[in-house]
Amino acid sequence: MAIVMRAREAADALYEEIRSETKTIKEQGAVPHVSVILVEGDPASAYYAEAKRKVAERLGISYKLHTFEQTAAQEEILTLIEALNADPNVHGIMVELPLPAHISTAAVEQTVSPLKDIDGVTPANKLATMTGAPGLYPATPQACIKLAKHYGYSLEGVNVALIGRGQTVGLPLFHMLQRENATVTLCHSRTPDIAFHLSHADIAFVAVGRPGIVQSGMVHSRLALIDAGINETASGAIVGDVAPDAAEHAAALSPVPGGVGTLTTAVLFENLLKAIKLQTAVKEADQA
Repeated sequence: MAIVMRAREAADALYEEIRSETKTIKEQGAVPHVSVILVEGDPASAYYAEAKRKVAERLGISYKLHTFEQTAAQEEILTLIEALNADPNVHGIMVELPLPAHISTAAVEQTVSPLKDIDGVTPANKLATMTGAPGLYPATPQACIKLAKHYGYSLEGVNVALIGRGQTVGLPLFHMLQRENATVTLCHSRTPDIAFHLSHADIAFVAVGRPGIVQSGMVHSRLALIDAGINETASGAIVGDVAPDAAEHAAALSPVPGGVGTLTTAVLFENLLKAIKLQTAVKEADQA
């Protein structure tokens, strides 16, 4: 039976570091602040926004939710983002997705200042993620790597199967794994024989958004599976991309929920503190 790679311990350790650093920043006269933008209409987005508010409160971080009606014009949202970009007391900006069809997600994300983009979605931060330059990297790929390391899995020289090439998780994770010196095979929904690639892998990261794309018969007893998929079933249950019975045949499997997603929230707030450092460095350089 596989080891269950729960993220709570790793997340709690990261939260403790964030809480300590937040206290230090406050002692220096600043209050870390994150602004979250929510367009009404998606219950899951509202749930995630509220969950982040609760975490911010526990960490001593200032949090403000900016809510728009579902019929809000795109220009209203862009105007708010530009105001938040210009506000020195706002250190992080997050936009809850999905947005209504009449609002361009790309336009909204591109308007956010890269220095405040703690989701890592702006073009500048996507490029930084690819090259390893200083920037704010996407939280979920970071959480995948942190979870693997927390359970003692080194990535140096390891054969990794990465299933998923999406802009949010798969592609950023590919570049991060390369910088960890892993040997990465990138698979996706059109790969004809994923099982073949899994048979040669020591670790697999799965982020396709398709329940059961990895079945129990596709894994082996040395394989650690880190499941970054989040899917809602017809009954309303949340499941990952890996079939639960794969745990009977693999070495380790992260649960959904309770795995990567749990750690992702902590990484978002870690990114907030990193954003403060980047903003401070830019301010000092401008004053020099």
